Amino acid sequence: MPDTPHLWMRHESRPTERRAPLTPGDAGHLVSQGVRITVEESDQRVFPLADYAAAGCATAPTASWAGQAPTDAYVLGLKELPDGPDAPALRHRHIYFGHAYKGQAGATELLARFTAGGGALLDMEYLTDDAGRRVAAFGYWAGYIGAALAVLHRRGRLTTPLAPMDRPALDALLGSGAAGDTTAALVIGALGRSGRGACDALTRAGLTPTRWDVAETREIDRAALLGHDLLVNTVLTVRPVPPFLTHADLDEPGRRLSVVSDVTCDVTSECNVLPVYEETTTWESPVSRLREGGPGQNPADLIAIDNLPSLLPAEASTAFSAELTPHLARLTDTDPVWARALRLFEAAAADTAQEASLVR
Repeated sequence: MPDTPHLWMRHESRPTERRAPLTPGDAGHLVSQGVRITVEESDQRVFPLADYAAAGCATAPTASWAGQAPTDAYVLGLKELPDGPDAPALRHRHIYFGHAYKGQAGATELLARFTAGGGALLDMEYLTDDAGRRVAAFGYWAGYIGAALAVLHRRGRLTTPLAPMDRPALDALLGSGAAGDTTAALVIGALGRSGRGACDALTRAGLTPTRWDVAETREIDRAALLGHDLLVNTVLTVRPVPPFLTHADLDEPGRRLSVVSDVTCDVTSECNVLPVYEETTTWESPVSRLREGGPGQNPADLIAIDNLPSLLPAEASTAFSAELTPHLARLTDTDPVWARALRLFEAAAADTAQEASLVR
C-alpha cells in the first residue's frame, strides 16, 4: 500500500444509518496532511456532501466504491456491506464494524468474500492501542441513548418509529416526567465508555443508577438484578462467560425487572451475555416483549438496537471522528494499531478457510 493513503468513504446501505466515521472538518485536516479522500454522495448522511467538497475531498456517486475505487484505496464505512447471493468478492481493504470474529451470523460468508477478492477487513472494533484499549468507539453515545430509550419506554413516552434528533431534544424528553419517578435502574459495565454514557442518561432522567462492573459480574447476584425495574447492559466480551440474564430468570416468580436495554447487541454470538432473545429490535419496532407477565409477575420488554448512536448522528459522529482521525493520518501496514487489526483479520480468515476445507 502507498505511504499516502487514499480513503474512500462509502454511503451506508442501511437506511437508518445517518452517522459518518469522518466529519468534514476532520476530513479537511487529513487532506491538509496529504491524505487523499473521496466521499460518496449520500441522501441520509448527517453531513452534506458539499461540506466535504469544501474541505478538499473528491466526490463520487452513491455506492460506487466496488467498481470505481482504486484497488489500493481503503473503503471507509460503519455498518454492514451489501450482501446476498450476488454480492461480489471484496478486493479492497475495508475499515468498518465487520462483526465477523466471534462466530456471528454471516461471518463465514463475509470472510470468504475477502479471501476470494484479496481484500482485508480492518475492523473498527479491534483498533486498539498497545494496552489493548480501543482507540475509537461510539460507546458513550450508544450507552446514553440505550438508557434514554429504556427510561422513555418505562414512562410511556417512547414514540415510534424512532427518528434522529439532537442532544438538547433528547435531554428535554428525559427531563419530562422525572419528578416522582422511583425506577430502580441497573447498569452493568458501568465503568466503560458505554456504561458511563448510560449512567449519565439515567442521571439526566432524575434516577440514581446502581453501577456494576467487573467485581459485581464475577458472580451475579440474581436476586439483586431481578430486583431492579430497568437493566442496561453495556458489557462486550470477546470470550464466552456465564450469562447475566437467562430465560429462567425471566420466569422467576416475583421478578421486578420489566425493561432490558441491551446496548451491546451481541445476539448471534456465543459471547452474548443476555441470551434471552434471538433478534435485535429496530427503529420501526424498538421494543420486543420477552414475557407477557401474569398474576404476580411483570411483563418484560427488550430494547436491542444495534445502531443506537445514529439516533444522535451529529454528536456521535463528531466524537468518533475526533478519536479516529489521528489514526487515519497514520494508516500504514507498519503502524501498530493497523498492523494488529490486519493480523486479526488474517488469523480469522485463515481459520475460516481451514474450517471450509475440513467440511469439504
